[in-house]
Formats: sequence, C-alpha cells, structure tokens
Amino acid sequence: MIKFASTIVLAVFPAIALAAGGHAGSHVAETKAPGADIQSMGNHPMGDHSMDGHSMSGMHGPQSESAPGKPGDPAKVDRTIPIDMQDAMRFTPQAVRVKAGETIRFFLKNSGAMEHEFVIGSIDALKAHAETMRKMPGMKHAESNMQTLAPGQRGGLVWQFDKAGTVDFACLIPGHFEAGMKGQIVVE
Repeated sequence: MIKFASTIVLAVFPAIALAAGGHAGSHVAETKAPGADIQSMGNHPMGDHSMDGHSMSGMHGPQSESAPGKPGDPAKVDRTIPIDMQDAMRFTPQAVRVKAGETIRFFLKNSGAMEHEFVIGSIDALKAHAETMRKMPGMKHAESNMQTLAPGQRGGLVWQFDKAGTVDFACLIPGHFEAGMKGQIVVE
C-alpha cells in the first residue's frame, strides 16, 4: 500500500508543480525605488509596457524604430544634462544642444506633485504614443528611451545621439503632452 501511495505522489507531484508554475511571468510588476542609482537609470529591456502590472509586450512605443540614437553606455558618458519636470507642464530646459556621437546622461528630477515622464523620440512617434496613452491611461513604460518619475523622485537615462538633426522629448502622461510638456534636442 505504501509503495502504491508513493507511486501516485511521484506521478501526480510533477503535474501539480507544472500547473502551479505555469503562470510565472504572466504579470509584470514595475517597481522603481525613489533615488534610483544614477548608473543604471533608464536601462530597461525594450518593448515592454505594463498596464496596472499586466505585461503588454507586443506593443511598440516611441523606442521602436523612431528614437533617434540608441541607449548609451553609462561607463562612456561624455556629459550630464539636468532636466527638471514641473507641474506647469514644462521641462527646464526645454531645449538642449549635443554633438553627434556624444553620449549624454540626462539627470531627471520631478519637482512637481504629480507623476511625469521623459521620453525621447521623433515627434510623430511621440504624438502617436501620446494618443495611445490617452486611450490606456494606466500604461507604464519600461524602455531605454523613457523614464517615469513619481513626485519628488530623481532618475534619468543615458542616450547616445548618432547623427545630426533634431530629436524631440516629451511627457506622454495623458494631458501633459497636449499642455505643452515637450522639448527638443538639437544634435550638431
């Protein structure tokens, strides 16, 4: 009888373990501690959006084929540019100049009382993604060209600008972009 019970447990246990583990990874929780380490800021896996903790990995944000440049190497930063995000729906400064090939660390500070984000991309991609955000206001980002900060939080990202031209940045939280929370990076 003991041999029979052992055989049943050994046969059923893997199926139970497999069933219990079959849901691993189906929910993505985004956690960002205030005062995140500036060395690792903004270096998130690409292509992942989450909405209220649920993964939306098939969606493509402003990173997809439209963010001029690429994630920069934090060990090879040429200079740091501070950007302040405010509840008046403005970035300070609203325009910056960089050189082609330069790797910039954007040191971001949310001095407001509401959540703000900094997203680098082409103006067309930013407009399209702002529209998506209006339709899905709970969406959270986890891409290397964007950083979302809670009130009073500091963070940032490292970006390398590969060619001359104009690159845009904006806050895509519903209503913020429309209220004028955007700026430009002139790459010389």
